[in-house]
Amino acid sequence: MIIAIFSAFWFGILTSISPCPLATNIAAISFLSKRLSQPKLVLRLGFAYIFGRMVTYAVLGVVIITSLTSVPALANFLQRYMNKALGPILVIVGLFLLDIFKFNAPSLSISHDRQKNLAQSGARGTFILGAIFALSFCPLSAGLFFGSLIPLSLSQKCGILLPFFYGIGTALPVVFFSISIALGLKSFSSWFNKLSMFELYARKITGAIFIIVGLYYIYVHIL
Repeated sequence: MIIAIFSAFWFGILTSISPCPLATNIAAISFLSKRLSQPKLVLRLGFAYIFGRMVTYAVLGVVIITSLTSVPALANFLQRYMNKALGPILVIVGLFLLDIFKFNAPSLSISHDRQKNLAQSGARGTFILGAIFALSFCPLSAGLFFGSLIPLSLSQKCGILLPFFYGIGTALPVVFFSISIALGLKSFSSWFNKLSMFELYARKITGAIFIIVGLYYIYVHIL
């Protein structure tokens, strides 16, 4: 269970620092910092935005897992075949993380004017903005959430808790961005470049681990 919790937490971090969500998070918090002159208010609204993303990921994961396991026939099917399906799923997601496979994920869009109105409407608006951006899945974040977190959760007895740890993982890097932007750190651009490089290597290593673990599951549960 500890490995599963750490994995869900790591998936969340990797989701948050992947290029598309990373750019969205920084753009949203940078917009708040430009509109407001008080660092404390920037932090408060930044945390409302972060909480919106975190809660959305957690609730969405719980709803999907509960829906899949609430139907007796489907629950029995998953219990019987989940370990067999997990191997191929991990291999496919691993190939995707290595940029060998690519796909386009449908996403929820919102107009620039609507984004501005939500960002200017206080903590409630920025919370909603974070929730909407969380639902705007990029291919990589969709692969990590639907292809990694959900199958992992379905294979664990206490899997319904994993989306919460995933949500916490997605929040931590954005907390750092919020504090950095609010304090006006001059080295922020340098940290951004380092984080982008770290994301690339972390994603490649994670992809390779996925393939190895997936092949192990295929060998044990299928072959």
